[in-house]
Amino acid sequence: MSVHAPRALVIVSNRGPLSFHIADDGSLVTRRGGGGLVSALGPAVAGSGATWIAGAISDADRRAAATGVIEAEGFEVRSLTVDPDDYRAYYDVVSSGALWFVHHRLYDSARRPRFDRHWRRAWESYRRVNAAFARAVVDEAPADAIVLVQDYHLTLLGAALAAERPDLRAVHFHHTPFGGPDDLRILPDEVGIELLGGLAAHAACGFQAPRWAAAFEACCVEVLGRPACPTFVSPATVDPAEITKVAASEACAAAVSDMARQVGDRRLIVRVDRIELSKNLLRGFLAFEDLLVERPQWRGHVVFAAFVYPSREGLAEYLAYRQEVEGLVRRINETWATPEWTPILYDAADDFPRSVAGLRRYDVLLVNPVRDGLNLVAKEGPLVNERHGVLLLSRESGAWSEMGAAALGLNPFDVTATSEVLHRALVMDEGERRDHARAVRALAGSRAPADWVADQVRAATPA
Repeated sequence: MSVHAPRALVIVSNRGPLSFHIADDGSLVTRRGGGGLVSALGPAVAGSGATWIAGAISDADRRAAATGVIEAEGFEVRSLTVDPDDYRAYYDVVSSGALWFVHHRLYDSARRPRFDRHWRRAWESYRRVNAAFARAVVDEAPADAIVLVQDYHLTLLGAALAAERPDLRAVHFHHTPFGGPDDLRILPDEVGIELLGGLAAHAACGFQAPRWAAAFEACCVEVLGRPACPTFVSPATVDPAEITKVAASEACAAAVSDMARQVGDRRLIVRVDRIELSKNLLRGFLAFEDLLVERPQWRGHVVFAAFVYPSREGLAEYLAYRQEVEGLVRRINETWATPEWTPILYDAADDFPRSVAGLRRYDVLLVNPVRDGLNLVAKEGPLVNERHGVLLLSRESGAWSEMGAAALGLNPFDVTATSEVLHRALVMDEGERRDHARAVRALAGSRAPADWVADQVRAATPA
């Protein structure tokens, strides 16, 4: 179902709904883009006539951008070309290397972040890339259009659009957590003020959970020195038709059969994540090992299948984290495996049908981020699971505010408590499992992607 907007609609994001590749014969191949943003926005704007402005990231993207506006599924895509060096600094150094760490509280304050002259040059690149996106909107947006700006990469657009196109109604949606005043004070003073001022210049700012909206409001008062713009809370969601289609695919069925051969009649714990610092893989595996140590009855009778794939390996912290995760998995398997049983099945392939197979098959789904804007896996799993599986959900995820009424909650920092909750889920009787699965499925499917986009449109057009 597509969203209905009362005015022309423009969407602005770092990554777009299409990805481009150059084939062996030199031709340009177009595919649907990946990621949660495209999954949530794509179906909702199909057929809407919207214009979607996104960065041209790869050589193939830049080649596509040179062809002009591209027609997609009932909307237009414009790829914006920016200087590659500016883009790397804007994305790797500022967005991923600083803002992500600040909002997720992942910084190592004894060492990082370090805001030196190199970083300030990168901040100037961030400003230039944001200015280029703003210029594209100024040039492309019809009169009185609604502009939906997506995520922390593009925090500065609101101020530029308010100055140059006051007829536009720009709304910013922040997909990640939002740091509180003490977190934002880590940034250089002038950066924090410009960032918050850019966000507050929008007609409204949206967030995945109430706590993130409250943090932004507090930052505006304490750091910026003035009240925030209007805020709203609208959790992104999964398109049930899309995830069900993948679950019914031949590739997924083959993966389910393969998993059945590996797992047999044992109980199955599953996680599906990027190898991302905030996803808390290490503590999840340590909690599983604690389960094997403290509850020896589970040795040989439970398997932990981890469908994880590399992320941001251009950053040294992420490469080191992947190596630490894989080393821990090897040690646990070497310690506890038998000829008939491998405790952890570790799959680092970026294979979505195979991940969905795990979601179909789990008895327990572990979602334990230390901090997360939302976490769509907590919704995808219950929608396709076939075994009355139990959802274990971190109270530090944005999804907790929506799914916590039915999920089993956990403190993601507490390895012992996570082990105990794993055991509780594994021994839950069938009737309780059925009731639990029914409740989490109802919550996961209570909203459609069009509802999420409609909330943003509504925020741009107050009564």
